[in-house]
Amino acid sequence: MRVSLTLSCVESPKAESSSPKDQIAMASSLLLRATAPARRLFHAARPTRGEACAAARRRIVVSVPPPAASAPPSPRRSSARRPAPADRIDRVESSRPASFSTSTSARASGGEAMAGGTEAPRVVEDCRGVLQVLSDGTTVRSAAAPYTVEDRDDGRVEWRDAVYHAAHGLGVRMYRPARREGKGKARLRLPVLAYFHGGGFCIGSRAWSSVHACCLRFAHELPAVLLSFDYRLAPEHRLPAAHQDAAAALAWLRDRLAPGPADGSGSDEDVRAWLADSGADPGRLFVSGDSAGANIAHHMAARFGAAGLDPVKTAGYVLVMPAFTSEAPTQSELGSRGSAFLSRDVAERYNRLALPAGANKDYPLMNPLGPDSPGLGPVGGRVLVVVGGDDMLKDNQVRYVDGMKAAGNDVELAVFAGKEHGFFSRGPWSETSGEVVRVVGRFMGRDAADSTGADGQD
Repeated sequence: MRVSLTLSCVESPKAESSSPKDQIAMASSLLLRATAPARRLFHAARPTRGEACAAARRRIVVSVPPPAASAPPSPRRSSARRPAPADRIDRVESSRPASFSTSTSARASGGEAMAGGTEAPRVVEDCRGVLQVLSDGTTVRSAAAPYTVEDRDDGRVEWRDAVYHAAHGLGVRMYRPARREGKGKARLRLPVLAYFHGGGFCIGSRAWSSVHACCLRFAHELPAVLLSFDYRLAPEHRLPAAHQDAAAALAWLRDRLAPGPADGSGSDEDVRAWLADSGADPGRLFVSGDSAGANIAHHMAARFGAAGLDPVKTAGYVLVMPAFTSEAPTQSELGSRGSAFLSRDVAERYNRLALPAGANKDYPLMNPLGPDSPGLGPVGGRVLVVVGGDDMLKDNQVRYVDGMKAAGNDVELAVFAGKEHGFFSRGPWSETSGEVVRVVGRFMGRDAADSTGADGQD
């Protein structure tokens, strides 16, 4: 606002007899009286500090588009590149999900008073520093992962990104070992591993260095063609959004592994050709995940079983430290250390943000043995469950294995003594994680002789 003032001086009989000091005082008084209306108008038009903060938060909302479905990047050996070029975010992303609400008491307690009586938004939930929920419902996500791992992307594995769900902006990272020649110079047939990352359904990405490293090691050492899928995250998208996305991901993969015409999605033929050239065997699909991703893998087993993805054959499921909870605390939960990577406090935070309104830890997607769950039945394919001996979720994981066996499933249990939840994803290059890969390889190799390519090259 710009205000122009013109002051005209009217001579007063007193002016001639007054001193210069009195004349200055009189002029100042006249100036203040003349500008009072304009100053009142200016202050009335100024936004309060709270309004300014809200406007600033709205201005920093950033939408990061996924890789274009019509022009997916070409296969490459990426030893010279850091992971995640398709998902790199240079700014903070904020939003205010309609599903998130804070209680009146939470809003009233703490916080810093602002001009005009507005309370400054404060952090009410913090997930490892990369996800924060503010008291006004705003969700703020950081570009950085909570931890990084050594980059060993040395070209022994080729990988590329694609989009599997354009409407939700969801991507997949596809891996294959660098060409291994068999007889007749054809690429050897390899099992396919669909992989879902962990993060309490709230954080995580296929592009995080830890997830990327796990997939590199699996693809090279199993060996296998591996597809690492993203899914929508809470609290912007509470459960069952993640499981819905996983089902869509497997249907997308089925359509590109199975012989048949393209679906007209633009990149369909390119992805189909890449998988075929990789030696991906549609007769040996394994579904896997870590923590929240392992929870997803179980529910995909319950949903699809061995034949639900026909003509693709699901040979088995690999659950690495699955995130199963229960309303009644278990002994492993009660005995867990507060300083553990997954402590009771951290787990409760994930539950508050991921569960639907009104649900508790017996929610069927979180507790497959809970009172409202349909129960465990035959899933067709074999199941491997990897457990950390010091994981606070260990008791629920072991109960799950017992229940799956009682339902007639072929289940293997591998317990790694002294290991906490998340040891595989936080240390993918360690010797212990190497043993995890070998256990998974032996499990996947049990029925390799049952799937032989038409050219007999397996």
